[in-house]
Amino acid sequence: MPEFLTFIVALLPIATVFVLLVVLAKSAKFSMLIAYLVTSVSALLIWGTAFNKVLGATLNGVVTALSLLYIVFGAILMLYTLEESGGIRSIRSGFTSISRDRRVQAIIIAWMFGSLIEGASGFGTPAAIAAPLLVAIGFPAMAAVMVSLIIQSTPVSFGAVGTPILVGVNTGLSGQAAVETAIDPMPFTEYLFEIAARVAMIHGLIGFLIPLIMVGMLTRFFGASRSFSEGFRIWKFALFAGLAFTIPYYIIASLLGPEFPSLVGGIIGLMIVVPAARRGLFIPDDVFEFPNRKDWDDAWVGKLDDIEDHRADQPLMSLVRAWSPYIFVVLLLILTRTIAPLKAFLTSPSFTLSFTDLFGSGINSSVQILWLPGTILILGSLFTFFVHGMKGRDYARALRSSGTAMIAAAPALLLAVPMVQVFLNSASERLASMPIGLAEGVSSLVGSAWPMFSPLIGALGAFVAGSNTISNMMFSLFQFSTAEQIGFGAAGAGTVVALQAVGGAAGNMICVHNVVAASATVGLVDREGELIRKTLIPMSYYVVQGGLIGLALLTGGLNMWWLAAVIWAAAVLFAMSRNRGAAPKAAIA
Repeated sequence: MPEFLTFIVALLPIATVFVLLVVLAKSAKFSMLIAYLVTSVSALLIWGTAFNKVLGATLNGVVTALSLLYIVFGAILMLYTLEESGGIRSIRSGFTSISRDRRVQAIIIAWMFGSLIEGASGFGTPAAIAAPLLVAIGFPAMAAVMVSLIIQSTPVSFGAVGTPILVGVNTGLSGQAAVETAIDPMPFTEYLFEIAARVAMIHGLIGFLIPLIMVGMLTRFFGASRSFSEGFRIWKFALFAGLAFTIPYYIIASLLGPEFPSLVGGIIGLMIVVPAARRGLFIPDDVFEFPNRKDWDDAWVGKLDDIEDHRADQPLMSLVRAWSPYIFVVLLLILTRTIAPLKAFLTSPSFTLSFTDLFGSGINSSVQILWLPGTILILGSLFTFFVHGMKGRDYARALRSSGTAMIAAAPALLLAVPMVQVFLNSASERLASMPIGLAEGVSSLVGSAWPMFSPLIGALGAFVAGSNTISNMMFSLFQFSTAEQIGFGAAGAGTVVALQAVGGAAGNMICVHNVVAASATVGLVDREGELIRKTLIPMSYYVVQGGLIGLALLTGGLNMWWLAAVIWAAAVLFAMSRNRGAAPKAAIA
């Protein structure tokens, strides 16, 4: 098959999703059904993928989608249980005592707390926990999902105790003769450590602006005046919060490796930022609040926005008691991910449901029930039942509501993930998989400018696969080999692989099944395309800035690319600050 045609066929599934979901604003269910059919037909009739392989990949996708739905169910159940117990009322009151400013609340819950959860668990868990919590304290559902997705960037490369590096990059590069020869005599473990430190450096230089961009997005799309500048008025606190996470994050990555940067960075950041917020440090006098609930756009609202508080007439419980289920969940996530014997027990074959050689395709699938964050979230809801002294009928109501919300999310996920698996497993006797064909096509087009596009390839991998880890598995060796061919050497190739990991993290902001799953946790249905259109703004900033910083590092010393990176960041913030949308009619009146 001609190289150009290979590139077009490989691009077709992604283009289908983008056009239907983002451009035409079709529902995720419809878009992913068409994308699945396009991907499968292209694989069978053009790419030459065996029919049994398409069937095996499809079934593997269904199993993975059911795992995601299990996490969604746990997250929703946790929230409904806290709502029924009265815990959310106390949490809401507690945040008001820290700050009534919605910008500050978004930074603390989404950026700081979300980064901590990402470091412990990954797997989309931060959005599944942060988005419902934000809704519970008064955020519109769409705003809650948007800010929770935006922070799925900087902490992601070291999520789940470093899995995207320790599993993703490691699997992609280790044992490869070309890599071992290029880095000799350096041991591979040391080379991987250097890549991790470079990933943290690049993320830190980009990500410290994410809280500022996030609050700008919040006020632009969900404020009465529809203005980015309203969010930017809290720039001192936003930059302070950005640095409170990224500085310890980089130091830990450089000294200790890839396991703990996001986890410990999130803990340290919370310890710094929450007391500062209580004292009003770096926070302006003006307080941002959403418009009156009656003036909200219908598109902002999910089913969880209308949860009835059955304990509104009862006294508030203590903050420690109210927060204890979240503390319990975080501790369980940390313990199960960091204590090796416990991890080995939970992931042992005894607790793993395995399907091998699906339809004779060589594709295997498995579910580790006890290891999934959904189990920990369900345990958190049971912990709430006992510690908050709930009645059985209240918990039963939470279970029913959670099941209904999960079922609403099922069709989109049960179509999106199989489409992804067919795309990833499309290799035939004649051709490598479609993602590799796509990357090779981009590489042949851009030549020596490849480092500028390395983050984009990582982001596309995450957009399709729904995982920074899988994106790194797919593309790390390709990124390394391409950098070597251009003449960057082993050290430069390590930087290009780091750019892959950075882009793969940023791609989580727009990943379809992340968006679907996060939306489901707040009862937001058929708004996935609108959310992706919004999160494309920070994602575009991230991948372009990553490419510019990568070129600056590869060039060495002070060079024009550093200036270009500064100009790009300034241009993005300036363009956002000058952009003002039409205010809602109620606000104008």
